[in-house]
Amino acid sequence: MHKLRSLSIATLAEVFSRLSPRLKSTGGRPSAPLGSRILTNHEDIFKHNMWDHVQWTEEDKENARQMAEENSGVQIPLKEQGTFDTEACQYWDKFYEMHQDKFFKDRKWLFLEFPELLPSDAESQATNRFQQAEHLLPSGSDRESKHQQHSCHTHPHRNTDTSDFQESCQGAALEKNEAAIQTSFPGQHASFRILEVGCGVGNSVFPIVNTIKEIGAFLYCCDFSPRAIQLVKDHPDYDDSVCHTFVHDICDEMASFPFPPQSLDVIMAVFVLSSIHPERMQGVVNRLSTYLKHGGIFLFRDYGRYDFSQLRFKKGRCLSENFYTRGDGTCVYFFTKEEVHDLFSKAGLEEVQNLEDRRLQVNRGKKVVMHRVWMQSKYRKP
Repeated sequence: MHKLRSLSIATLAEVFSRLSPRLKSTGGRPSAPLGSRILTNHEDIFKHNMWDHVQWTEEDKENARQMAEENSGVQIPLKEQGTFDTEACQYWDKFYEMHQDKFFKDRKWLFLEFPELLPSDAESQATNRFQQAEHLLPSGSDRESKHQQHSCHTHPHRNTDTSDFQESCQGAALEKNEAAIQTSFPGQHASFRILEVGCGVGNSVFPIVNTIKEIGAFLYCCDFSPRAIQLVKDHPDYDDSVCHTFVHDICDEMASFPFPPQSLDVIMAVFVLSSIHPERMQGVVNRLSTYLKHGGIFLFRDYGRYDFSQLRFKKGRCLSENFYTRGDGTCVYFFTKEEVHDLFSKAGLEEVQNLEDRRLQVNRGKKVVMHRVWMQSKYRKP
């Protein structure tokens, strides 16, 4: 694959020509997020692969609740759960060794659902020039059938979210980070900085990199897996003039980032936090939020409660309530809107958007219909 040339003004304008019909006249937020393909006639169900904004009946909800209750009735013994902590990195590296960068598709929907990934001056420049452009909407915001890769230690027995130890470690890590970085760090001259945690092999990285060139923005991306990070660096579109990639475990309370606190405009976690044990999530979001500027935004997308992928788990794969391990050793949690709101609010962030994305995914060949549930949220640092 040849390396894409730097983004021209015309290319940037084209990006926003597709985005602009979905923006409100004020605020720059999508007026109809999460797609617009609505199933109005049930006879049309097999005409498309995905239907948006699907309403569940009370029967659907009860069936899903019963299925989740049944498959979580038998939990993996606590003494056996440590393996998913101590061998986490090996699980992910084995996954990437097997699949390389072939398992997931690039997330070309990113700028439709998350226009905040571009600085506001670039956004206004393009939308002003192309107000009457073609309306392009994705048929679905995500087509992934499995968790996008990022792994952290699970530590199911330790709640570090509210402990004095965690607070002291977090403060020490920040002081260490500031002292080490001082005034020189990758991307220090950029006017707009983005961090993607759990970047995997770059399915978000390269759509972003190929869009932010020549607009003064810089992308940081990290993952737990060294093999995944090497695949990103080996990609023909990798450009270290606008991107810095590094191995990082966001669950490590003492691990430092290559940039100072309050230096980021955007943090993005897409199918990442669900891989972390529920008792660890709050500490992770707390620490990440310290790196946002005031006014910076945290973009989140992940699995929702009673998604098809939760209901298809067999008995004996449950670690704790709504938290499971797959056959390859990776883990996944399924969120509710209330849990997402609490997670980010307790980190001191303010809600901009908190949506439950319910879709109907269709296998037209096998005539199979699957209820998908994802969470999509945006929280801003005041």
